[in-house]
Amino acid sequence: MPEGDTVLQTATRLHEALAGQVLTRSDLRVPRFATADLSGRTVLDVTARGKHLLTRIEGGLTLHSHLRMDGAWRVYAPDERWRGGPGHQIRAILANAEHTAVGYRLPVLELLRTSEEDRAVGHLGPDLLGPGWDPGPALDRLLAAPERPLGEALLDQRNLAGIGNVYKCELCFLARVTPWLPVGALPDGALPRLVTLAERLLNANRDRPTRTTTITSELRTPPGPPSPPSDTPAPSSPAATPAPARPPARPRAPQPVRVQERLYVYGRARRPCLRCGTPIRLADQDDRPTYWCPRCQSGPTP
Repeated sequence: MPEGDTVLQTATRLHEALAGQVLTRSDLRVPRFATADLSGRTVLDVTARGKHLLTRIEGGLTLHSHLRMDGAWRVYAPDERWRGGPGHQIRAILANAEHTAVGYRLPVLELLRTSEEDRAVGHLGPDLLGPGWDPGPALDRLLAAPERPLGEALLDQRNLAGIGNVYKCELCFLARVTPWLPVGALPDGALPRLVTLAERLLNANRDRPTRTTTITSELRTPPGPPSPPSDTPAPSSPAATPAPARPPARPRAPQPVRVQERLYVYGRARRPCLRCGTPIRLADQDDRPTYWCPRCQSGPTP
């Protein structure tokens, strides 16, 4: 699922394939821009802004695209077979002498003046992966609606740009609260820590081929052995001496357990929580599948 980290990876691949090269072919398969021809123009750069992609082209033009849930850009060599989906799903083709970039299932595709990019991305909050990341404005925007459920607030790109549904679920798990907890009900200091963690997680995954939010091991308390039978037999005679009582067992200390999963809760409905073993639950929040652990995370639930 495209989120800020994967969109940044897409921007990097497109930039490496297109920037500085003259377009030999352009094909925008949306009615409004079907007659636009960008051939002969040089691509200047491709950059990510939150979950948006901006391809800047010579002549003051920007091709703005958004991947939403299942859109994708693929880059191919001249003789390579296109494998991103059937032809009717193609929405854009940008080619030069060395590479062809093909946009599949793009729900947002528009050509605009570079000077008017704010029309497309001006509403976004601070970019978690942007060079000018500043948590202060993001915190102010989140706290402006303290009654709003945390999960919805994290997904609102006007608050901070780059978090999608996967990170929403994972961040709430790591904060040990449910996504339905109001922002204003978070414990003192929890929201700044959560925003800092969001930036760290997205940056940790900005170059990874597979998104990972877990660590290599977790401290987990293993189940104890069954209670031993009593060591005190029934006396056979008044003179029988009872055996000394066994001292109580010491509490079992948490032990490091190897974690093979890459995500704590997302996509793991009914499977055991990696920390406590309780089955992960699933419900919709604002029409998005939302996962949480009912034992590790406190707060309201559906």
